Amino acid sequence: MSACNFSIPFSGVPSDIYQKARTAVHEQGGHFQGDDSSGVFELSVLGSTIRGTYNIAGQALHVSIDSKPFMIPCSTLQNYLARYLETAGAKY
Repeated sequence: MSACNFSIPFSGVPSDIYQKARTAVHEQGGHFQGDDSSGVFELSVLGSTIRGTYNIAGQALHVSIDSKPFMIPCSTLQNYLARYLETAGAKY
């Protein structure tokens, strides 16, 4: 299990990005704990766990994934989240 770190810039207010990220995790049956500045998340994908932390600073969502299935590249996770957040004002 390898870790990855990435940032997704956004326009708008942090609470909108927080709500979108929270919804994305919950829609996948995961757990999300935190607020519009930082927190932790965990969800199951392909029988494995994706676990990480996030923080929102300025106009960027910073994500650090501590545990993920080795067959899912970091870029796939980053692209999925960036596309999901686009409707909330992300400019990825």
